[in-house]
Amino acid sequence: MRLDELDYHLPREQIAQRPLDQREASRLLLLDGSTGAFEDRFFAELPSLLRGNELLVINNTRVARLFGKRAGVHSQPPSRATRSEHLTGKVEIFLTRQLDPQTWEALVRPGRKMRVGERILFGAGELEAEVLARGELGLRTLRFVSHDQHSVSQQFERLGHTPLPPYIDRADETSDRERYQTVYAKRPGAIAAPTAGLHFVPEILEKIRARGTEICELTLDVGLGTFQPIHSETLEGHVMHAESYEIPVETAERIQAAQAGGGPILAIGTTVVRALEDAALRAAESGSANLVLAGNAEARLFIVPGFRFRVVEALLTNFHLPRSTLLALVCAFAGREHVLAAYKHAVAAGYRFYSYGDCMLIRPCAGKGVR
Repeated sequence: MRLDELDYHLPREQIAQRPLDQREASRLLLLDGSTGAFEDRFFAELPSLLRGNELLVINNTRVARLFGKRAGVHSQPPSRATRSEHLTGKVEIFLTRQLDPQTWEALVRPGRKMRVGERILFGAGELEAEVLARGELGLRTLRFVSHDQHSVSQQFERLGHTPLPPYIDRADETSDRERYQTVYAKRPGAIAAPTAGLHFVPEILEKIRARGTEICELTLDVGLGTFQPIHSETLEGHVMHAESYEIPVETAERIQAAQAGGGPILAIGTTVVRALEDAALRAAESGSANLVLAGNAEARLFIVPGFRFRVVEALLTNFHLPRSTLLALVCAFAGREHVLAAYKHAVAAGYRFYSYGDCMLIRPCAGKGVR
């Protein structure tokens, strides 16, 4: 499939630069996956748009970003390190995967000169990290130490900044610390928020549960794989980077029960789709009787038109960039023609796009069951 088949025109002024005053005030484009018909609705109507037998699966990952300063290598005298390295330079850290309570894999920028043993100081020095190992594409393994009464995780909360996407043309503000996280975010490890979940508030979640719809969680740490641009002329030439995910045993069991009972699986965001379909593919390849495998794994799955969906039957998602892996996934789910027609309508109707923008609910394709 050619990359230009995933293109559409979007006026720059429709890229949302700030969130609405209320999360649930976003617009919602309701798309029928079988016919391509769509309706203009509001996200606050979501509970009434559900049948009541769905299983909602949400991604509880939390965005974590820090700014620090290089502070030399433990094995070198400070004066020598200062002369040979530009140690006053700012370092940007995205936590991507926790290895133990103090050790993380992280995306470090600029990371080219960050060698093993080098230290990074955060704040006034109350948090320190040491580079334990180097990986590809700026990835480093870091061990964090807190130098005051706060724990390492508390320091992340105190010192963290919000990693706004590059299409938001402003610096992060205090309000972004809350609004660029979902209300159910728990586990740090993502470089970007799972934005389909940004619309939810506790009251909406309670209304959904009151209809009989169950909600369960997984964690996929949104990383480079989601946002890496496609540089090849065709989708087939693109290679996805891996993203870590964890599916709890309880979530796997509830998915199994929902399938047995005929309840559709509604994924809240493309990250949930990627985790569930990767776990389902692993289950099928291993000969497991389970629909998805529980536990920790890494998703390298690139979902493009023609993909066979084994788990997800409905999808809530924000609007995505043209020529992107995320738009390819949505087109695979509901059909390229249906999705691009809906996008064209959303542009004409003045919908707000991307992370702080509006959303689309794609209902199951009629008569297909698990697709």
